[in-house]
Amino acid sequence: MAKTQDINAPERLNRIVDGTVIEGTFNSQSNIRVDGTVTGTINTKGRLVVGPKGRIEGDVICNNAEVEGVIEGKIKVNELLALRATAKILGDIHTGKLAIEPGATFTGTCSMGGVVKEMSKPGFSTPVKKQELAEETA
Repeated sequence: MAKTQDINAPERLNRIVDGTVIEGTFNSQSNIRVDGTVTGTINTKGRLVVGPKGRIEGDVICNNAEVEGVIEGKIKVNELLALRATAKILGDIHTGKLAIEPGATFTGTCSMGGVVKEMSKPGFSTPVKKQELAEETA
């Protein structure tokens, strides 16, 4: 009977070291640490760590992520995305939770948590701000 290993076990860490360049799609069932460069898509059911010298040019799909380097592309994180002070994100973010340290930069759109519903006035099709609705009902 084969024993199932924990995806967070240290021996199951995929490591792309400084000076390594990978092009294409990278799929993994366990954690990934990027200190080199990846051009393409990264898809992991584990945690992604992008080190200070790490760079990803492409899309990312993962369960959790901690970024100290650069990501240029769309990012989808199911749980927590942590942007450290040296992080630079150029692209759209979709995440359950977001933590940003002072100094991190981000250019793009961010969708966090559940689905955001737009509020609109009855009989109108354009969304309005909550403050406008409060002023009309007062």
